[in-house]
Amino acid sequence: MAIRPRRRKPKKPNYAFIDSQNLNQTVNRLGWKMDWRKFRQYLTDAYGVTHAYMFIGYVPEFEAMYQQLHDVGFLIVLKPTYDMTRPRQVEGEDGNEEPKKPGDKEEEKKPTKGNIDADLVLWAMKELPNYGKAVIVSGDGDFYSLIEYLAEQKKLLKLLAPSGHYSRLYNTHKEFVERLDNQKHLLQYHDHRRSNKSKPAQPKPKQ
Repeated sequence: MAIRPRRRKPKKPNYAFIDSQNLNQTVNRLGWKMDWRKFRQYLTDAYGVTHAYMFIGYVPEFEAMYQQLHDVGFLIVLKPTYDMTRPRQVEGEDGNEEPKKPGDKEEEKKPTKGNIDADLVLWAMKELPNYGKAVIVSGDGDFYSLIEYLAEQKKLLKLLAPSGHYSRLYNTHKEFVERLDNQKHLLQYHDHRRSNKSKPAQPKPKQ
């Protein structure tokens, strides 16, 4: 009687869960911009990521940007935002805005906030059976409990911190931490159109 060899279970892919606000604000503060197409390819090449979930606070005027991120390979999870300039609603108010009066000036840019921390944790846990290892992209200490749990379950591949200024809570898991600012030469966005415009015109050779 022939003994059939055991079939190996197919290896599960790796997923990334990205705190877009923490990543984007940190690299901008350091004076450079992320090339999102390059970053998505980097996640695939360096960590075998097949699904890259990006968590973003939803602002209607940025819909074109969300579509662009989706087109380069990110799975976009949007969180409703709220206007931080409005006072808190008190009991008895219906929450409707007062009608604008003639001559009222529109505010140019209102600060908004969309706390995506809970959504990122929820999706990382909900998708737990579907991935082999997780890559968490954030330096925010609010994800410490998630990092600790994934490490205990042998499900954490990397914690990608935007810079060296990540939460001290992650010092207990330094073996998982990698800094994205060390990969600036690979990930930085370059506006070639602007650089071409800045170059002086070359004189035409004389006939």
